[in-house]
Amino acid sequence: MEPCSCDTFVALPPSTTDNRIIFGKNSDRLCDEVQEVVYFPATVHDNLEKRLKCTYIEIEQVPETYAVVLSRPAWLWGAEMGANEHGVCIGNEAVWGREEICNEDALLGMDLVRLGLERAETAEKALNVIVDLLEKYGQGGNCAEGGMEFSYHNSFLIADRNEAWILETAGKHWAAEKVQEGVRNISNQLSITTKIDREHPNMRSYAKQKGWWDGEKEFDFAGIYSYLDTAKMMTSSGRYCEGYKLLNKHKGSITFETMMEILRDKPSGINMEGEFLTTASMVSVLPRDSSFPCIHFFTGTPDPERSVFKPFIFVPHISQLLDTTSPTFELEGPIKKKPCFKPDRRHLLYQEHQQAFEVIDKNKEKAKMMLDNMRKLEKELFKEMETVLQNKHPDVNKIVNLFTQCAKDEIRIYKSNTNS
Repeated sequence: MEPCSCDTFVALPPSTTDNRIIFGKNSDRLCDEVQEVVYFPATVHDNLEKRLKCTYIEIEQVPETYAVVLSRPAWLWGAEMGANEHGVCIGNEAVWGREEICNEDALLGMDLVRLGLERAETAEKALNVIVDLLEKYGQGGNCAEGGMEFSYHNSFLIADRNEAWILETAGKHWAAEKVQEGVRNISNQLSITTKIDREHPNMRSYAKQKGWWDGEKEFDFAGIYSYLDTAKMMTSSGRYCEGYKLLNKHKGSITFETMMEILRDKPSGINMEGEFLTTASMVSVLPRDSSFPCIHFFTGTPDPERSVFKPFIFVPHISQLLDTTSPTFELEGPIKKKPCFKPDRRHLLYQEHQQAFEVIDKNKEKAKMMLDNMRKLEKELFKEMETVLQNKHPDVNKIVNLFTQCAKDEIRIYKSNTNS
């Protein structure tokens, strides 16, 4: 199965305002899959003999892992997107090409997202973590819970306060492109063509061996490792091209609010509806000046047009994000046995969001009132976050429960509309 899903974006100065890098992603997954927003603190691992269990396989642990905030399908170990305490952000995309997909258990692309965030303090170091693990363990396994078979290769957009990297893979082979200014996006297709800044040492020889490249023509990674006509890539009507157009439309004035509007765009297909839909969204603000905090906004609910972007800032002593953490089940072990049913993984925010929209969808006036209240809450948050972004010494006591309080305020809006 090759659904069209997910879009990840980055904008760097001079395309943005206030010398900030803006990262954004829509995670488009099966419509009944719950995505949770979870926090894991930095940890020192003394017993390195104890293996780390990812979604399907175990790998070696490292001495220290960084604090991370993740948006992830609630049934797996990895993440669709997230950030770490050093201002590194990663989002991944499903991609297909000439190389066969491995259905055997290995690391999921979503596992690699989390591993890159936990183990690297810069974007390029996260790239190194991912390609080293890819070489050692490979990528593969079912990327959906239940009976549906859904496997793919992965591309990644990795950003920090200084630069971004596009990493695209085909099995164990890969190419990477460095982005230092302007805009860039990835979707469900290979997009690195001839600008290749780093690559797998056997990437070219393998393509030649398979008969995909004659060794004479200029090496075009997307053109050789997939079936794309890369000459037409930027003029097609697909979401990759539509996303690039939306970024370029706002070039020079892109803010975090601009990125949210792009993620909410339905005519382009970026905000997806149907069997695969936008199940969660993320936008991050990464000031180049490291004395200012990074801010990471997450929805934790489907459809960004009908969700609230809630801010998260890394500070000491953050408690678990209970309202966006899903219940756990003893079924985690035999995921690969394809249980005939899916457990109810809805967290509290998801439940209240779902119930509220089921009620108000029958009442246009009520729907407008609730959406107006949601946007009012967002505007207040954005104004407050803009103040934080201009303050080198924000109030840590206010920030420590920031995301949790915002989720409670959002839930209060849903409850007031369902109870009235």
